Amino acid sequence: MFSKRSHIPDLKRVVLAAALLGYPCGMLAQHGSPGGGGLAGSAGGAGLSGPAGRATGVSEKDALKDFRDVLAVQATTEQIVRYAAMLKISEAASAELRSFQERLDKEKGGSELAGRSATLDQALERARAENKKFLDGLSERQKSGLKEIAKKLTKADSDLEQQARVLDQVVADAKPAPQQIASSAQGLENALTSFRSQQADLGKEMSIGTTSNGPDSTYAIAPVRNSINFKDQAIAITTSGVIFKSVAQGGQNTFKVELTADLSDLQHNIIEVLRTQLNKADRCGEQIAIRNASLTPSVPSGLVIVQLHFERWACFGRDTMNEMAEGNGTINVKLTPAVGEDGTLRLNAEIGRVDAEGMVGDLLRSGSLGDAVRTAVGQSVFSAMRSGGDFKMTLPASAQGYTTLRHAQFEGTGSGKLMAVLDGEIRVSDEKATALTSELKGRAKSSQETKQENLQEAVPR
Repeated sequence: MFSKRSHIPDLKRVVLAAALLGYPCGMLAQHGSPGGGGLAGSAGGAGLSGPAGRATGVSEKDALKDFRDVLAVQATTEQIVRYAAMLKISEAASAELRSFQERLDKEKGGSELAGRSATLDQALERARAENKKFLDGLSERQKSGLKEIAKKLTKADSDLEQQARVLDQVVADAKPAPQQIASSAQGLENALTSFRSQQADLGKEMSIGTTSNGPDSTYAIAPVRNSINFKDQAIAITTSGVIFKSVAQGGQNTFKVELTADLSDLQHNIIEVLRTQLNKADRCGEQIAIRNASLTPSVPSGLVIVQLHFERWACFGRDTMNEMAEGNGTINVKLTPAVGEDGTLRLNAEIGRVDAEGMVGDLLRSGSLGDAVRTAVGQSVFSAMRSGGDFKMTLPASAQGYTTLRHAQFEGTGSGKLMAVLDGEIRVSDEKATALTSELKGRAKSSQETKQENLQEAVPR
């Protein structure tokens, strides 16, 4: 369980000491004077609050302002927990990068190296998404007081994204030179080091001590890869996350769960996924052809834009066909995740803007064509979200049956990837909390040993 007492860095202790030196004397004057009330002290108390009684070299006004500034940006208990989780995820990204670099000597290129680059990309995207979420969660007073360090961290995030793209481009080349890959990986390492350094500075500014953030109560969930099929189209969903202990009270323990499902593979294949569900060519009926489609973040929702061609034909007799309607249309579908009162995941799909004329426009706005598109879009994305948020696939066995989903939303990354973020709670007794903690530690140790074995295999003998 986390301590509610924050550790204030040495510099801030100096500010606090200066404030106490300059401030209490006035308070003594107010309370120590005979018959004195409020701020209006007697002549006898004036000596204590005057220049002669105040610490020299410290302005009472400046010291108090600095002290209030320190208090305004201090992290809450919940933020201390989330900060620890954020650092764990950034640390995991660094570990993935080290693993990638270790394998460069063994794998000079090819699809296998490209696959490892994709795994690294997912770790980096997750670290950046968690960083963004933490900054977005700051209070308005914190955002104001931390404006400069937040600006530096945002710049480091942008540099990290750029270096990741450079490495991706090099690896994607037909015959990348090993030296070029190594150089790009080194540039990415420098950017990630700077990114983590700025995160550390943010923690110091928020008075989060390096030993008080409860790292032993924060557990990273290793990425779990799952897939779903839309007829012959397989879509991969990679889910990672973090579990951290929140409170223990009255024999009950609460663990916070945060899962992040990467839906980028669905984004890349959304056109084919919708074609398998919507394309049709009835000779004497409707003919639908999906021309284009996109799936993008629109936090906290998602947005699918579908461009299609529609025709309606009628048959009279065996050989006579008449075209009743024909045209192109574009329809927007807004997707908003929600959690029902029973803790089940839901997805609301709403038709937004429609660009089409005549009968095609009417059918998209309030007819069967619009309903068909909305249903296909909603079912496709919901299936991916449900797969990514499958507690049985991602959480330890000791958490099964004790986890409740609380909140769901979409988030985007700087590169436009769509992520489904699912927040929940695990509530267990003291005995089961011990079992859960033990299982989480075992998972972390097993994951570390597996990575170490992979690194050893990568070293040429």
